[in-house]
Amino acid sequence: MTYNSLALKITLMGSFYFCMAAFIVLTLVFNSVVFSNGGKTSIYVRKMEKTVDMPLESDVFRVPSGYNAPQQVHITQGDHVGKAVIVSWVTEDEPGSSTVLYWSENSKHKKKAEGQFTTYKFYNYTSGFIHHCTIGNLEHNTKYYYVVGVGHNMRKFWFTTPPKVGPDVPYTFGLIGDLGQTFDSNSTLTHYEQNPKKGQTVLFVGDLSYADNYPYHDNGRWDTWARFVERSAAYQPWIWTAGNHEIDFAPEIGETTPFKPYTHRYHVPYRASKSTAPLWYSIKRASAYIIVLSSYSAYGKYTPQNQWLEQELPKVNRRETPWLIVLMHSPWYNSYNYHYMEGETMRVMYEPWFVRYKVDVVFAGHVHAYERSERVSNIAYNIINGMCTPVKDQSAPVYITIGDGGNIEGLATSMSEPQPAYSAYREASFGHAIFDIKNRTHAHYSWHRNHDGFAVEADSMWFFNRFWHPVDESPTSQ
Repeated sequence: MTYNSLALKITLMGSFYFCMAAFIVLTLVFNSVVFSNGGKTSIYVRKMEKTVDMPLESDVFRVPSGYNAPQQVHITQGDHVGKAVIVSWVTEDEPGSSTVLYWSENSKHKKKAEGQFTTYKFYNYTSGFIHHCTIGNLEHNTKYYYVVGVGHNMRKFWFTTPPKVGPDVPYTFGLIGDLGQTFDSNSTLTHYEQNPKKGQTVLFVGDLSYADNYPYHDNGRWDTWARFVERSAAYQPWIWTAGNHEIDFAPEIGETTPFKPYTHRYHVPYRASKSTAPLWYSIKRASAYIIVLSSYSAYGKYTPQNQWLEQELPKVNRRETPWLIVLMHSPWYNSYNYHYMEGETMRVMYEPWFVRYKVDVVFAGHVHAYERSERVSNIAYNIINGMCTPVKDQSAPVYITIGDGGNIEGLATSMSEPQPAYSAYREASFGHAIFDIKNRTHAHYSWHRNHDGFAVEADSMWFFNRFWHPVDESPTSQ
């Protein structure tokens, strides 16, 4: 080889290695930027419009015609395993009957269940007669018709019971939070109803009517809200979670009993899971074990909620119900400049348990926007060790904030910058989500913004079950 050819070869090799080094450096820089900026902040910008309440004369608030006609009809699960339903409704003129007539689609034989009614007063408001009736011993995976208002103006509805609890039972849940009763609220509910994925049960993460936003906690707004959601809640169970707008603690007007309107109106099967209060409880439904917690009840050591949860988590049999889902109102991981760190003390108390028992997903509301986290935990931090940054943890849940139902307080639009590494996707839009369980190992999750077509998935991911298939499902690992 001549000197010139050797020199040329060395020059070319040097250029090659320089380019390779530059490429590696640029790649590392790019990756570090991506990591430091967390996940994705959506480029979609919703047109900023003030959220406005629907007028009280809107058809969604219409009172059913006829004397003492039942209104505000809604159902929820009535036992621990999905073989019972709590039917609730209100009569305004007189108590009337608390009886429910019901029959299966394949039977003309009508059965009868007897309930009870209650009333309450709140400042200058007196409620109608609030009926609750539990229908038990139902067959799984069966369509039932039911009638309320026996003796006056009867109204007929229907529901379908879930399949028998089992590890590979598919089931589709809808997710809604912080709904309120604005035009945007109506869009959210309509969007959910028209979603072709067809949610079978709504997991509602708190903040229902926003009655406390009105003068003197106008409890008439509890009535209008319940009439508004009846079109869905009378036909499929809504699993209730209490939020801060359900507290209704107003000593300035003499109201010192927290959660009074909420607990009178929305009964849940808390005793079936050995809970001592209706604000925290659990149910099994299909292949899911759902734990509901109260962000606004005492949860420290020795409190009833703490003691219940400590005893409840070991009871979850992942060979029977592989999917472990937790509902709460105040999020633990939140990168918006609203309600920042309000859930921190609860996180400190319960996050080690969530990691130990491999909770699959935690749904929360409170922040009026959408956000999905990576699988992270911050359980190593003990104040003095300095390990205060959340780290990837494949035993940890994905945390999803779905407080974007459309309420009167509007969207949370201010985000912390840069986007933290624990945040996978965030967007300030109204919408709902679907959690579609396929079998014991896989579930498909999707979030749907109101401004898109019914089938559009603005954000989505495949969940791999933490007990049966605990692999990293983040896009960078696949």
